[in-house]
Amino acid sequence: MIRKHFAGFAASALALVVSAQAFAGTVTTDGTDIVIKTKGGLEVATTDKQFGFKIGGRLQADVDSFDGLYSANGNRSDEPYFRRAILEISGVAYQDWKYAFNVDFAADNGTSKWDEASVTYTGFTRYAPLAVKVGRFDPDFGLEKATSSKWISTIERSAIYDLADWVNDKQDGMGLQVSGMTGGVFYGSAGYFHREGSENEDADGQSNGGYNLRGVFAPMAEPGKVLHFGVDYAQRDVEDFDGRVRSRLNVRGMTENGKNKQDRIIFAPGVAGQFDGDSAWGAEFAYATGPFSVQSEYLMRDIDAKSGSARGDREATGYNVQLAYTLTGEARGYKLDGAKFDSIKPTDKQTGAWELVYRYDNVKAEESGFVDTKGKVHTLGVNWYANESVKVAANYIKAKVDNTGNAAGDDDGDAVSLRLQYVF
Repeated sequence: MIRKHFAGFAASALALVVSAQAFAGTVTTDGTDIVIKTKGGLEVATTDKQFGFKIGGRLQADVDSFDGLYSANGNRSDEPYFRRAILEISGVAYQDWKYAFNVDFAADNGTSKWDEASVTYTGFTRYAPLAVKVGRFDPDFGLEKATSSKWISTIERSAIYDLADWVNDKQDGMGLQVSGMTGGVFYGSAGYFHREGSENEDADGQSNGGYNLRGVFAPMAEPGKVLHFGVDYAQRDVEDFDGRVRSRLNVRGMTENGKNKQDRIIFAPGVAGQFDGDSAWGAEFAYATGPFSVQSEYLMRDIDAKSGSARGDREATGYNVQLAYTLTGEARGYKLDGAKFDSIKPTDKQTGAWELVYRYDNVKAEESGFVDTKGKVHTLGVNWYANESVKVAANYIKAKVDNTGNAAGDDDGDAVSLRLQYVF
């Protein structure tokens, strides 16, 4: 019901604004003058920057074609679907208070859900470069996750994030995060989160907590001139969880609704009630010069067995290396606030910008005497940034696994993924 009311409110607000622009004569205000921008959504703000709001969003329409371990019987399958369809409303009030309310209408096989609902206080910047965010939002862990899905170079983020999917997932819970920059070269964040779901509750139904820490040193932090080093740590309180580790290996369509769809590849099977500790470490590196960039991340997850359990401790590790080059000469954007890459803005508005990308992912899971699985994924892609709103992407993905596979016993497979993205 809330989702329907929110969608109705957003549509009504947009209709009123459009109607006002179309039929109003002179627009007046009872205070500071306002500025209206329509490039990249609708943005209205006072000239003194005390108040403002923006209506925007993104639509990502994907088509995946895949076979081998990516499908249930190994035969070729395909799936068209909306990866994201997000309406975003954000703004500022009294200069120091920022808010973001985003709904994804394509989440979880077509159902809608909150992508973000948060309020951030930035008034501390007068004394220290800090921002305090409260609400529902993604925890901060990793360079590629910090980068918006709009501007990552591949269609899907690296498979290493699947090894510990909870480190970046709000999981319908709530959180508080403090972040900030200093010296023009340092960024850091620390957050505490209550995650919903039975795996994150104790025997009495009380939500367990967890925290994320991220620190980045970036002595070069501007588009086309980036040197980035980062470390991450996340821990969650869990009781009697199954310790399962699984991955889509960079092909989202394999788990969408339809025939011949394969569930995620199991790297460590779930064993109910045998584990009670969960933590993850991460490391980040990136370098960019002009149109060329290289980035790499490492993730290690420790899953602790319960005292007296017949099972042993589990460890899941993974790393990736990504190379990207913009043929038309543009540099990838970069922001120290959030320590993340940003958009490529085409210089030529007629031909747009063309980017080539290659990424290698290596993941594995181990438990002495029980689990020893490995996976390797190669992703080759091309992106066309037609303009600042439209992006067309194509990826070829080839994967090989050891000691695991699909229901038919396949241990390798390939896929072609296509995306049409519109951002406003």
